[in-house]
Amino acid sequence: MYRAPIDEIAFTLKNVCGLEELQKHEAHSELGDDLVSAILTEAGRFAAEEIAPLNSVADKHGTPFSNGAVTTPPGWKELYHRWIEGGWNGLSANPDFGGQGLPVMLSAAALEMWNSGSMAFAIGPTLTIGAVEALEKHATDELKAKYLEKLVSGEWMGTMNLTEPQAGSDLNALKAKAIPNGDGTYRISGQKIFITYGEHDMTDNIVHLVLARLPDAPAGTRGISLFLVPKLFVNDDGTLGEHNDVRCAGVEHKLGIHGSPTCTMVFGDDGGATGWLIGEENRGLACMFTMMNNARLAVGIQGLGVAERAYQQALAYALDRKQGRAPGEKGEGMSAIAHHPDIKRTLLAMRSRTQVARAICYACAHAIDMSHVAETAEDRKFWSDRAGLLTPLAKAIPTDFGVEVASMGVQIHGGMGYVEETGAAQHLRDSRIATIYEGTNGIQSIDLVMRKLPLSNGEHIDGFISELRQIADEVAASNRPEFGATADRLHAAIEELERVTSWMKAAQAEGCVAEALAGATPYLRLAGLTLGGVLLAKGALRSGTENAAASKDRTLLARSFAETSLYETIALGADVTSSAGSILSLDPEALAS
Repeated sequence: MYRAPIDEIAFTLKNVCGLEELQKHEAHSELGDDLVSAILTEAGRFAAEEIAPLNSVADKHGTPFSNGAVTTPPGWKELYHRWIEGGWNGLSANPDFGGQGLPVMLSAAALEMWNSGSMAFAIGPTLTIGAVEALEKHATDELKAKYLEKLVSGEWMGTMNLTEPQAGSDLNALKAKAIPNGDGTYRISGQKIFITYGEHDMTDNIVHLVLARLPDAPAGTRGISLFLVPKLFVNDDGTLGEHNDVRCAGVEHKLGIHGSPTCTMVFGDDGGATGWLIGEENRGLACMFTMMNNARLAVGIQGLGVAERAYQQALAYALDRKQGRAPGEKGEGMSAIAHHPDIKRTLLAMRSRTQVARAICYACAHAIDMSHVAETAEDRKFWSDRAGLLTPLAKAIPTDFGVEVASMGVQIHGGMGYVEETGAAQHLRDSRIATIYEGTNGIQSIDLVMRKLPLSNGEHIDGFISELRQIADEVAASNRPEFGATADRLHAAIEELERVTSWMKAAQAEGCVAEALAGATPYLRLAGLTLGGVLLAKGALRSGTENAAASKDRTLLARSFAETSLYETIALGADVTSSAGSILSLDPEALAS
């Protein structure tokens, strides 16, 4: 059973992550609180009543493959069509192509609920939304006119074709070829693997975005181009024509997200698939990153969605399951395990991590929205930098927490969590992929350290840390005893983040790149924990007195996270600055000898 946490989502959007600021801009002046509430309520209803009941069904059924065709789970196709009939696919898309033009923040909130309903379902539309953004920003007017409206509506779905057997995270190794036909089209050949929803029976057409190399392309990522390759050709009148030279050669048998077909796609078995260039030749990676940055936030939201579902299920089980006698409880009989101190600790850890994931994802979405509506070039640059800084955090921290929370959920269920009967194990299996695809979390840490810390000559991260300190100062100034040691723990974490950030900058300036990279993963977690603690405290400060119970709850959540998780930041700081010597001295070949 899943119940969408509408009140918590709405509060986080408005009071923690800046939706009210966005509503003041002319572009979103019609987005009143009533409309926001209506959208969230209906998205939550659809997730709980329509998507969630099919999650277990899809997990058991999978996506059978036969003779090039993929069959999605029972009810999946009908569910998808009800979803697009509701207009959900075009929530934040350009109204010029049939979208609703709503903020990314609202799209992120809805996406959270759909992923709580079923991560395997929500990932398909997620890629279509990314394809829409890439085409809108980089495609020709002719391609936009032919494809965007059907993609925005969801009548057609889109895919992202990057990975090849020899080229996973390193796109320098891509071998797929694109030969000009002389008429503005290209002949595409090659194999792509791990293609989500590369083939299925939910839509009449599938629009593949494919990375490939031209014959005279320079080596490395500078020689990659992006092409639109439809499954079925589209006639000038919009009707569907013949099948393109692209086929699915098989589907993967995966640890989780069984309802999502993960395909091996073959282009050019019969002379070459016909594709159309998106953007400029040899500039395809820049176009694809438009889609990938969108997808990285969306994957972070997957971690959030699964964490919320796993927490709700664990809480319900802990309140129902009786074992032993909790300390201090009166009466006879066994206590619900939720009353035992260790389970209380676990439930608080699950809930606080889920809320941290939510706040970080929504904060990233807010920065993206502000970069679109900011009125001056200076403000647009600021918000673009902020979105860039938050994207690796929004991908890595929520997905790491998704795995951690799902694992805690299995633990709370005990032996019943380890068997498939309760469904707790599915959340753990599903969540595990989110730390890997769309750039592993290790790659997110490299992106943060090597590309995002230097933004605006390193001044943006300094300003960001100053903003965190201002909120910690507010907590200290509030003099609320219920905060406990929250202010002290926040200040200690922020000081450690500032110290280690200075170390990271100095290491790079001195050419000690390997040393910086050896500490990149703990640095990202240090930054994420610190930001998460501050955002929880901000929520407690902003909750006000009009709802005493909610205010007490948010303060407890902030306090528990600060007093249990923020101590980790000190150890992480030491890891970043002190562990490179041992790490870099490792000879991997010696391990196998």
